[in-house]
Formats: sequence, structure tokens, C-alpha cells
Amino acid sequence: MPHQLLNIPAIPTTSPDNALSYIEARITAADFTTFFGLLLQEGTLAEILAAAQQYNDQHDNNNNNTQTPPGESPLLKPFGQYDISQVDRQIVTSGLFSNGSGTLTTFHTASLLGDTSASYVEVYNEATSNSTAQVQFAVGYAHINGSGSIGNTTKTTTGNRETAALYRQFRNVLLAPNTNKFTFTAAPAASSSGYDDFYFVSFNRAQMREKVDPGNWELRISGSGGITKLIDDSGATINTDVNVSGRVFNVVSGSIAGGTAVTHRAAALETRYGAAGLFYPDLGIILLNPEWVGKDSGSTELKPGLSSNTLDNNSQKIFTAVSGAEYFAARREEEISSVSYFTRARNDEFNFSSNPTYKTGSVDSTGVETTGKFKVASFKGDPRAYITQVGLYDDDHDLIAVAKLSQPVLKSFSREAVIKVKLDY
Repeated sequence: MPHQLLNIPAIPTTSPDNALSYIEARITAADFTTFFGLLLQEGTLAEILAAAQQYNDQHDNNNNNTQTPPGESPLLKPFGQYDISQVDRQIVTSGLFSNGSGTLTTFHTASLLGDTSASYVEVYNEATSNSTAQVQFAVGYAHINGSGSIGNTTKTTTGNRETAALYRQFRNVLLAPNTNKFTFTAAPAASSSGYDDFYFVSFNRAQMREKVDPGNWELRISGSGGITKLIDDSGATINTDVNVSGRVFNVVSGSIAGGTAVTHRAAALETRYGAAGLFYPDLGIILLNPEWVGKDSGSTELKPGLSSNTLDNNSQKIFTAVSGAEYFAARREEEISSVSYFTRARNDEFNFSSNPTYKTGSVDSTGVETTGKFKVASFKGDPRAYITQVGLYDDDHDLIAVAKLSQPVLKSFSREAVIKVKLDY
């Protein structure tokens, strides 16, 4: 039986029973139970007429007197023209490491380090024996010809050259087609055609989320030459380089510990070995120039080994340098889009509850069940409900989101409610 609107002035007002009988003959059984079930035993004429008006409001397609399409639920209320706000976008930054921390001072690796990889090291925020330990980033070494690595039965598959595979993986992601080697700013003539190798720092995607915040990270490495502080030059860059991998900045010596970036030496001045490295914020990758790290920093032990068919443990060298400095600060950057939904409950809407505890019933001596009585006697003539959550549904009436209120909101015929639901994504 399709839904049809009730002619409220024609509803008999001689008694509640007559009014309910008139209504029951004109609407579906499901609608009658939904809107008038609680009024069968003790509903007043005023409550019945209010429920009839609520029924009409649910089925008149926003008060334009058109029939509600088949399948529409009387329990769902469509949003009006002005109930959904425009999308609001804002940039939000937060600490990049676990629990939103912006600084990492202790560094841990897995006890089985090297069993599956010899050329990169995953770094955790706490001992891996703890169930809460999470990977924060990875450090490692890559060489275009595979130098410094060899496959063997205790490290990887026999004959595998991991450093070569890593170099090609980074090249495929970061460089334009037909570009074979990475170059660093101000590279000397001997290296102008590209560098064969690099150290790398790759942030864990779960920690980085969308991107690393340029100008808001500082990596320190330690060695015999002392502590070297590295940042990017985004604050001093007017025209940002953009390639197939997104934005690219130089890695330079400097610090952000004072709240603003202080560059010790600009990338263009690093003419001896080339700039300290490259930073790709949109991918969360830092490449370090091994010539600069192993020589210009004063810590010659960080110069990578280039042995053929020999594991030189270069990934362990860079991990020792990072962990020994005991300081890595970084923040992530996200663009948050927000949509606000204003859910409105008029005074004649949502004053009843389908919760089984809202009503009570009993069976008399003849076996007749009496239902529809309010569990709370004072609700007779003044029904009340408490809104605890709001559900958002799609056009197919599938629940897609639930907003829970911090405390229940009282709803009655003398109270209206407007609840703002904000979705961030």
C-alpha cells in the first residue's frame, strides 16, 4: 500500500479511539505502528494529531504535497537546502612520530636485522619486544652498480645485489624518464653527470600520512667529526623545483631548534662535494650525499664501503650515525576537508523512541497482550526522548556515519534541537 497523506482536519476528534481507527484505515500497517503504536492505549487527541502531522511531514517530500517515493523510511529525515555547509579546507600540521610526537630521541631496530634485508634498516620508536613498538622510518644505502652488498643465505637470496635494486627503485619513483642518476646541487665537475650512490631516509607512510612538512624537520648525525645538523632549504627557496615526484628541496647544514630555520651553509656554496642531499616532502624521502656525509661532515667513517660482492654494512653505518646523535625532529602536513551537516529536529519530531525499554506491556488472564504503555508514566501527554547519536545515511538508506553526542539531548513537543555533525577527511 503506497504512502498517502492524512487529511488532518477530517480526523474525528470525538475520542482517541475514533481518531486512531480513522488513521489506521488510511495508512500502511508499518506506518501506523511506527507513528501511532505508542498511542494505542493512552494517547491523547493532541498527541494523535501531532503524530499525524509528523507522519505527513515525513511523507510530503519537504512540504510540497508530493507523494513520498516508495521505499522511503519514515524514520529518516532528508537534509534541506541549507542544512549542508560548504567544504572547508585547512592545512594542519602535527608531530610526525608515534602518538603525535614531534621529536624522536631513542632509536631501535629489530633483533633479526639483516635476515631479510642487508641494505636498509627499519627504525622503531621503542624496543621491538614491546607490542606498542612501531616503525618510524627506514635508513639505508643504494648504489647503482650494487657495490657494498652481496646476497647470501643469511642475508637475502644468493646472488642478490640489494643496493642496485634500491637505487633503481628510487630512480623509478623520483626521477624523470630516461634520467639514470641522481645529482646534487653544486656538484663538482667530476660528479656533474650524476652520483652512483646515496644514503636514504624514508619515512613510514603510516606516520607521515599525507606529506612531511617542509622546513619543519631536523636530522642529526654523529661521528668522529661531532654532531652534524641537517634541514631543508624550503624557507630560502623562492621557486620550488617540482618534478615527477612532486616538490624537491635541498638538504643543507642548519637547525630549526630555535623555532626558525637557520642555514649554516647554502646548497649553492657546497662546491667541493655537492649539497648535503635532496628532500622530497610529498613522498617523505631524504637522500643524503655520501661524499658530503663521509667527508665534509668531518666523520670519515661514514664514507660508504664500495666493495664488490662484499657486504659493507653501509646501512648500519648511517643508522649508527643517526641513533648516536639521539635527535630527529619532524612534523607532518595534512590538508583536512570538512563538511558540516546541520540535523534539525522540530518540536513535533523525534519525541518517541523505538528502544524496547521505552514502553511496557502485559498479558491478562485471557491471554490478551496489552502493549503500547509508556514505561515512564509521566510521559503520558508529554512524551520525551533523549538524542544520544545521529546517523547519516546515503540515498539507499545505508548507514555511512554515526555521530555520538557527549551527553544526551532532551527532545519533547516543547523543545527543538539542532545538532551540527562535522565530518573531517
